[in-house]
Amino acid sequence: MTGGLLNIHYDPAELFASTAPYYARYRPGYPPEFFSYLADRFALNGAQTVLDLGCGTGQIAIPLAPHVARVIAVDPEPSMLDEGRRLAAEHGADTIDWRHGDSHHLHELTLPTLDLATMGASFHWTDRDALLAELDTLIAAHGAVVVLSGGAPGEHTPAPWEETITDIRTRYLGPARRAGSSTYTHPKESHAEVLARSPFSHVDTVTWTWHLPRDLDAIVGLQFSYSYFAPAQFDDENIRARFEHDLRTELATQFPHGDFTDIIHTEALIATRP
Repeated sequence: MTGGLLNIHYDPAELFASTAPYYARYRPGYPPEFFSYLADRFALNGAQTVLDLGCGTGQIAIPLAPHVARVIAVDPEPSMLDEGRRLAAEHGADTIDWRHGDSHHLHELTLPTLDLATMGASFHWTDRDALLAELDTLIAAHGAVVVLSGGAPGEHTPAPWEETITDIRTRYLGPARRAGSSTYTHPKESHAEVLARSPFSHVDTVTWTWHLPRDLDAIVGLQFSYSYFAPAQFDDENIRARFEHDLRTELATQFPHGDFTDIIHTEALIATRP
């Protein structure tokens, strides 16, 4: 195995931009049962307005769009929005309003009254208390905040190939999961705890477990969708190519069957006012 070089000169702004094509193609999204549940729970009948904050490439916005009148999909990364628009066009989802923005500047977006606000992996990047206080001024009395994740850290057994992937990432990029201008760490307080002290303090937890077939190409491509594996993390393309070669080689050696079917856990926190 040939090691790589830690890129200490990368531009943090480039990280998410470099992940966007991989994010669009390889992120698993959420099970259809979640969208059916949301439609039933909130009687979505094509008349509602939903904010999807930190929308990425539309993993929530696109499947949700047929159930509501309008999804306002907001993300701070223009490349994510571009990929989202492309995917939405492919799916005929023409009621999504793609907007550049973030949780710190919602007031600049001149948002209408919302029926729901949804967030996936974006919630942990925000000032959660401040965001929920602002959403309290935007969401109608009958509305809710919906936070999606894979559940609490350590709650589920990782896939058998995750240790191999982590080892190779550590050889090339060090042990810390670098993201933005710093490193990623799990919040000390859970999302449920933060929601419970917010205006949306009535929290229901709904979970789904589903299987997603993947091959070697998909499992490698998925890694480049994460900020801590982003192509921009590497000093140059040759080092990134060496990293991918080593990753492919070791995974193919350890898992020659080529089946990387993953068990995906989806947890939805449905937070309403008491």
